[in-house]
Amino acid sequence: MIKGLFLYLRSLKSRHIIFIDLILFLVTPTIAFLLRFDGELPFSTNVVHSLILISVLFTAIKMATFQYFGLYKRYWNSAGMSDLTEVIISGSIAVSVQFILFVFLKSYFSSVSVLPLTLPLLDALVSFFFVLLSRFGIRVLEKIDQKYAASDYLKTPVIIIGAGYAGTAFLEEILRNQKLKMFPAGFLDDDDKKQNIKIRGIEVLGRIKELEKVVKETNVAKVIIAMPEATGKLIREINEICERIGIEVSTLPGYEELLSDERRLSSTRKIQIEDLLRRDPVVINTDDVKSFIQNKTVLITGGGGSIGSEICRQVLSFEPSKVVVLGRGENSVFDIEQELLLMVLNRPDQSLKPLIIPKIMDIRNYEGMNKIFRDLRPDIVFHAAAHKHVPLMEFHPDEVMSNNVMGTYNVLKCAEQNGTSNFVFISSDKAVNPTSLMGASKNLAELIVDKFALNSRLNCCSVRFGNVLGSRGSVLNTFKKQIEFGGPITITHPDMRRYFMTISEAVQLVLQASVLSRGGEIFVLDMGQPIRIVDLARDLIKLSGLTEGDDIQIKYTGLRPGEKLYEELYLEEDAYSGTKHNKIFSVRRSGNLNGYNIDEFINALHHSANQKNIDELKSFVKHYIPEYAWDGKAESVA
Repeated sequence: MIKGLFLYLRSLKSRHIIFIDLILFLVTPTIAFLLRFDGELPFSTNVVHSLILISVLFTAIKMATFQYFGLYKRYWNSAGMSDLTEVIISGSIAVSVQFILFVFLKSYFSSVSVLPLTLPLLDALVSFFFVLLSRFGIRVLEKIDQKYAASDYLKTPVIIIGAGYAGTAFLEEILRNQKLKMFPAGFLDDDDKKQNIKIRGIEVLGRIKELEKVVKETNVAKVIIAMPEATGKLIREINEICERIGIEVSTLPGYEELLSDERRLSSTRKIQIEDLLRRDPVVINTDDVKSFIQNKTVLITGGGGSIGSEICRQVLSFEPSKVVVLGRGENSVFDIEQELLLMVLNRPDQSLKPLIIPKIMDIRNYEGMNKIFRDLRPDIVFHAAAHKHVPLMEFHPDEVMSNNVMGTYNVLKCAEQNGTSNFVFISSDKAVNPTSLMGASKNLAELIVDKFALNSRLNCCSVRFGNVLGSRGSVLNTFKKQIEFGGPITITHPDMRRYFMTISEAVQLVLQASVLSRGGEIFVLDMGQPIRIVDLARDLIKLSGLTEGDDIQIKYTGLRPGEKLYEELYLEEDAYSGTKHNKIFSVRRSGNLNGYNIDEFINALHHSANQKNIDELKSFVKHYIPEYAWDGKAESVA
């Protein structure tokens, strides 16, 4: 019955509300009269005629007032305080007019004098009650309906892990949104202060370690992890418990997704491999970063790439005057340009509108690069443009050297000649003890950056980190594609390990490192512990609902050209120290180009690369990087 009444009231249009008011207002004077005489109506012809007259007049006054104030043009399903205020104001005016008219009629018409003077006031109270019931009763019934909905619909009982802000927001969403078809059976949280309390009537049933016991006691069908700050270790533990007892588990988005606006706090999804690799959220000094970037012209090379585009996004949030997106691929540059323009358009403060300037240019084109620098005069340069695919670059030595080394030299030279104050080079852990031409090219580029830091007024630094999750060509994307095609998943060696970090986290630390730089540093990011690639593959197989061996195979292919089993972030002989940030370390490398003329070095490298003789090129590289292993002994060097 309640649901039927609720559905009926929700379907009412303005014309229906007018009709309801007409009926109610015609009978409220009679109800008021009965209340005045305790339900006993003194019957007489004068009383009946007077009540009819007053009912018609009062109804006309109230409906005219409501019409004037627009109360018949409201959507009462979502009525709020502003609507209540309008009802009170219009009702007060109507009562005042009614009372004045009633006093006048009572004074000059004897038939009306039989009615009590309190009638207009009692009528106002009764009318106000019915008006509130007809308008705001819809909202009240909707709340009642939510309580009945659990039994009216087939709902999935869920346990919410995390009774903090995210868990509470998710609870409110499932109570409000019946389409989710979930019923909250309780919370689990490790906070001592939250044990046994109730949040919106839903109890915290215990701690996370009690999940298995609580699931059996409550007979829930699903677990929701509502902790954006949860580490990969905790998510893995919860996921393993749910796998063991055969219950479905989903998670709210992590901080990385929330920061990039990919998801709402109330949305859920299945656990992904990235969740198992989550670490403690990065905290940077945003005031320092803002002071570094605000009102500056910032140029990002490789701006259309995975890391370059994320640098663009994060730089934009610190209010630069211009963001110059420079890249060689027109499609990727266009895509990030459109995204940045949309971000600017959606800013709350429209007085802050940095210019987004796309530039299509190859960093090896010195003249073209110099013109861009001369025209735009960037204050800060983030140099992310590079070839990065290790095995592929072994077959294109001239490309990787000309782009990654000579291209870096061009950008540095343009920056030095055109008044740039800060230059940040995006390096790689593959630059340490390199066994590939790609790693060697990053190592040589670091040497060039160091040379400029020593011999020019340009503040230069390099930032080293390992693999980033979600970047183009990353191992995770490769594994996912292999699973889609039914396998096998190919891994070079069962003992291969790599460092991993999310793109967003890496870029946050790059921005923080750029603030810390005083010139010549190589900053190394805390990548956590290296992860065995085969473990990553097995996790991905499980999360895909498959079984290794039965549904999909893992195949070991052996090390590819330039690959090594383990990556390093610095050499033992390098000077290694901490910084003001606990996830950023500074390295002063032992080798440098101090004894060499930089222009002669670049010319010699250019000549060697153009000879198309890979042995000659590798010999040249080894002269400057003694630790470079190019003779097939990658494993022993790693």
